[in-house]
Amino acid sequence: MTTSDGIKRRTLFAVGLGLLAAPVILRVTAQAAATGETGNMEVIPQPQINQFKLGSFKFTAVRDGFNVIEKPNETFGSNQDPQAVQALLAANFLPTDKFVNSYAPVVVDTGSDVIVVDTGFGAGGRERGMGQFTAGLKAAGYSPDDVTVVALTHLHGDHIGGLMENGAPAFKNARYVIGQAEYDFWSAKAREGTPAEGGHKAVLANVVPLAEKATFVKEGDSIAPGLTAMLATGHTPGHVIFHVESDGKRLIMTGDTANHYILSLQRPDWEVRFDMDKAQAAATRKKVFDMIASDKIAFLGYHMPFPAVGFVEKQETGYRFVPKTYQFDI
Repeated sequence: MTTSDGIKRRTLFAVGLGLLAAPVILRVTAQAAATGETGNMEVIPQPQINQFKLGSFKFTAVRDGFNVIEKPNETFGSNQDPQAVQALLAANFLPTDKFVNSYAPVVVDTGSDVIVVDTGFGAGGRERGMGQFTAGLKAAGYSPDDVTVVALTHLHGDHIGGLMENGAPAFKNARYVIGQAEYDFWSAKAREGTPAEGGHKAVLANVVPLAEKATFVKEGDSIAPGLTAMLATGHTPGHVIFHVESDGKRLIMTGDTANHYILSLQRPDWEVRFDMDKAQAAATRKKVFDMIASDKIAFLGYHMPFPAVGFVEKQETGYRFVPKTYQFDI
């Protein structure tokens, strides 16, 4: 084998890995077509989607986008020594100076309803590579007009940004499901002049115009056959999660109950900067993931590594995340 052959084989292998990780379309520019040059090919990333079955329900997770954030200890374990956070990351083969935050809205097709749970950043995030949910929806064979229910775990911007498109509802045929306490908090005029004012303005723009078509839910309320709302407060005042059951199989959509598969799950007591009531959020994490671990059921976490689905095993200090492989395929 010549050196040239070796380089070509390594290049093909690397390209193959890239295609597996993120589907792309190679587009030849006009100049390349005219001159025969290949150096001007543009790589256009396609939406990442992952589909699986739970009983008779079909799930489609979409990667709305991701970003790289520096100084993990300023977000997770903010009440810990920074070296402790770095040590935990290193022990789990992760960089100690930055982390990836991913966003995964989901479609649940029950056969009678097409339910979207959280909507990503929407148009406001596309300049930063976010806002890919609508494109992912279409790649999975759905139109926004097919959506019959939009259920929101909470009203932070990365969950409600996709509700509106060009000033109009993105899902014009849908009804909306929102936690009563969550809506009451963020829509209240009392948020003006507080640290929550930015979130308040986003809710006024994206959620309040849809209120007439909304159902405001509390603990135990049904949002559709097979889906039940459960209160999981702390991250926000009215954060809800959704218990899904089909043909005896169960999954919990945990929203932002845990925001990192190592730092939040292995150390559920550690404070998270974005949790509004940090003590309550920690108590909720333990309650929810104790249940998931004890019942050996699946969960889908909005910020878990894509496709954001897995299981947890109880450990002495927290939980071990076990990502899904073929459990739903056979």
